Amino acid sequence: MLSSEDQSRIIEMAWEDRTPFEAIENLYGLNESQVIRLMRQQLKSKTFKNWRARVSGRATKHQQLRSTDVTRSHCPTQYKIKNK
Repeated sequence: MLSSEDQSRIIEMAWEDRTPFEAIENLYGLNESQVIRLMRQQLKSKTFKNWRARVSGRATKHQQLRSTDVTRSHCPTQYKIKNK
């Protein structure tokens, strides 16, 4: 059973263009079909449909389809430390 924090992070990762499904599987143990099921359960119907249209066929969401030039899994500005 995933915590609400884990579910939230998985949803966030699934929306990110450069985060492959394999990264989610490595971190949380959910394969692509399980992520799709989670997204279907947690998102509103229209939001889920928009997400599926966005990720369907997107090479960056699948490690094997990525160019070998892509060596990172996120945007360089994604994890900047915020000053308090």
